[in-house]
Amino acid sequence: MNSLLIFLVIALVAAAIGFTWALMERGRANRAEARAWDLQDSASRLKLIEEQGGRNAAIIQAEAANAIAEQVLKRADETFHNREQLAQARLEAQLKPVAESLAKFQEQVVAVEKTRAEETGGLKAQISQLLLASTATQEEARKLSAALRRGAGVQGRWGEQTLRNVLEAAGLHNRYDFDEQTSTDTEEGRRRPDVTVRLPGGAVFVIDAKCSLNAFLDAQDATDDAIREACYVRHAQSVRSHMIGLSGKTYWDQFNQGSPDFVAMFIPGDSFLAAALDRMPELMTEAMDKRVLVVTPTTLFALCKAVVYGWRVEEQAANAQEISKLGRELYKRLSVMGGHAASVGKALEAAVGRYNSFVGSLETQVMTQAR
Repeated sequence: MNSLLIFLVIALVAAAIGFTWALMERGRANRAEARAWDLQDSASRLKLIEEQGGRNAAIIQAEAANAIAEQVLKRADETFHNREQLAQARLEAQLKPVAESLAKFQEQVVAVEKTRAEETGGLKAQISQLLLASTATQEEARKLSAALRRGAGVQGRWGEQTLRNVLEAAGLHNRYDFDEQTSTDTEEGRRRPDVTVRLPGGAVFVIDAKCSLNAFLDAQDATDDAIREACYVRHAQSVRSHMIGLSGKTYWDQFNQGSPDFVAMFIPGDSFLAAALDRMPELMTEAMDKRVLVVTPTTLFALCKAVVYGWRVEEQAANAQEISKLGRELYKRLSVMGGHAASVGKALEAAVGRYNSFVGSLETQVMTQAR
């Protein structure tokens, strides 16, 4: 019984120990399982953390890379901007003279264009005026040609009027420096030159203006070249005939010995003389041999200008003589006045001497006695 009890007790103790050990093992197993779960959870968490850390690191690296890239880009942009500004400044500095030159050139172009426009406008106006003047001249020439064909009297009056205009334009005055239609009696009869021009010293020279222009006018109206040339030849012959006739009148013998020994044959247009010289080149030489000076408005104007200059020199000489005369008269009068002044001075000197004598006598003889 005791043995059974002991056995039972031992069995119970063993069962209790076994149960306790089982419980302990079960606790260990549970703890191990829990630890395993914890480890697994920790591993999962670590893995998750690692994964999140990797993602965060990638994000951080990406953000850092972006920041670095942005800084690099910003610095590059700033550098590029600075370089661009520097290049722009250098370019502007280099192009500034060119721009100024272009501006000046533009101003010059504008000024030239303005001047050209003004000149073009003025030129157009002048051309219009010239055309009008040419038309008017042609009309006047036509009227003149028609008028000159009416007779020798009309041509003569026109030549005389043209001659008068030239003389007055040169500075000569009618009835003072020249006379018109002055008659003189000679052994051959009465002579009446168109104009006699007075020269300094009392000399004169004669101008004739009666040259016929009919043949020249016929040449202007001719439509055939042969007829026109024949008219010009006839015109040269007419000029020569008038020159020979004028030489035979010897106007220079009708005035005093100081007058020039030639007569001026006035042709009222350079074209008239040129047409005659083209057909008869020896005409001028022959005219000078016969003491005839063939003149046109141009050459007569120069000749009369020389006459005007001579008159001015004559007037200056006369004025100088008058000034000399007045100077001598003034000197004479000043000499007389100087003599009178000297006489007055002597009289004053004598009066002062007498006054001093009077005062001395008064003080030495009268006043002392009175005291």
